[in-house]
Amino acid sequence: MQLLYQTHSPFARKVLVFAYETGLAKNMDVIHHETSPTNRNEAVYQLNPLGKVPILITDDNKIIFDSSVICSYLDSLHDNQKLIPETSHHRIDTLRIEALADGMSEIGIQARWESDRRPEALRYPPLHEGLTNKLISSYHYIEETINLNKIAMMAQIALATSLSWLEFRGLPPFNDKHPQLTTWYNHFVERDSMKATRLVGDTHDS
Repeated sequence: MQLLYQTHSPFARKVLVFAYETGLAKNMDVIHHETSPTNRNEAVYQLNPLGKVPILITDDNKIIFDSSVICSYLDSLHDNQKLIPETSHHRIDTLRIEALADGMSEIGIQARWESDRRPEALRYPPLHEGLTNKLISSYHYIEETINLNKIAMMAQIALATSLSWLEFRGLPPFNDKHPQLTTWYNHFVERDSMKATRLVGDTHDS
């Protein structure tokens, strides 16, 4: 399989961490592609009309996107314990937390445009403030309503890769007022899958 990947994409990293956790990473060629809303990558657009990675090309040349769909596909390829629960109740809970984590990443991306990436004259501070409040609200929600030690691995991967990216980008911190979340996160990032996909480089890169 081939995984079209961007080093600083929380969504691409989510897929690669998932692949490591399932033992499937050894069956993947990871191919880096730089993508941006303002810099069209034709190779990516040929495979995904949204122009985004991650994209998985399967052994039989099937094209799969986005990150959630890729993870679901990967979970069907191994015989170990599934990372996405198969029973309805637990599956929905897992996908709900994954959606929250993905939403946090999306909001963080939008916030960076308003604080760093958009030309200064075009930035809208009230929008940045509103986006920041959404992130802080999400941290509170996780701290107060989710038992992080009992959620499925898919949910853990999604949360950890999102939080790691938010931390890497210098977005509102979660580790000053959320002890449960911080303790869980500090433990999870020590997993081999997280270390193998560690975010490195200039935090101002795309």
